[in-house]
Amino acid sequence: MALEAFTKDPNAILDYGCDWTAWLAGDTITASSWAITPTGGTLTTSLPTFAPTGTTTVWLTGGAVGERYTVTNHITTTAGRQNDRSFTLDIVEQ
Repeated sequence: MALEAFTKDPNAILDYGCDWTAWLAGDTITASSWAITPTGGTLTTSLPTFAPTGTTTVWLTGGAVGERYTVTNHITTTAGRQNDRSFTLDIVEQ
């Protein structure tokens, strides 16, 4: 399955997120974290938030022109389930 792909200007500060509502099927999110690969680059996360009923959000800043990053959201639920969703982010001058 191909990952959803987005583009971002290196100077843009934008919010990205996941909608877990259908997957949760009545369960609720208790924790959400975000990771970027490759690590050590100039793309950074800030202000991660989640709504227990199903959506997660993170703000992304920076990134090196020409680089492709994978951004992964990891959640834990009240029932103890854990899951990841990822998307790719290409940094381009816009």
